[in-house]
Amino acid sequence: MPVPKGTRIDPEETQSRLLDTADRLFAARAMHSVGVSEITAEAGASKLSLYRYFPSKAELASRVAVRRSERIHAWLRRETAEADAGPDRVLAIFDLLIGWFAQPQYRGCAVLNAVTDSRGDDEHRVRATARSHLDSYRELLRARVVEAGVVDPVRADSLARQLLLLIEGATAVTVVDGEETTAGADARAAAELLLDRAI
Repeated sequence: MPVPKGTRIDPEETQSRLLDTADRLFAARAMHSVGVSEITAEAGASKLSLYRYFPSKAELASRVAVRRSERIHAWLRRETAEADAGPDRVLAIFDLLIGWFAQPQYRGCAVLNAVTDSRGDDEHRVRATARSHLDSYRELLRARVVEAGVVDPVRADSLARQLLLLIEGATAVTVVDGEETTAGADARAAAELLLDRAI
């Protein structure tokens, strides 16, 4: 899409617009079904601009996934920070996710969906981002578990992994079962039992 003569191009604004557009399109449909032409047309940018900032669609997809992950974890930390220290602050994560699961047209974790949506060169980059996303989840859960009183490092690591499995399992079941599912509440109840046993 040609830029009108005399218009100053803002690289940061163009990159942000391309990322926002790709994020929206990837979230609405499988990533592999969204082409570069569609992204640039929706973003009002040229293919040349896209490839100037992102050497490949795989790079663009990876950057989108990184931004999603950063937003999700900042949101989780911010929205649960005021919960009472201890088990309640751990369970506040589940409460927040239950609210997310109830949103209309919830499609699951966009970062992990990107792994199943990706193809070829995309897959390696996006999988690495998804692994980092899960690591961030474990770090948050581990920190909250230690705050709750699980001081043994091995037990804290194990409990954080178990809680993450509950979260990701509830995420998957919610996507499959739809709005009527109790997967989030069931995961929270199981998390409460694990915390009670550990503490």
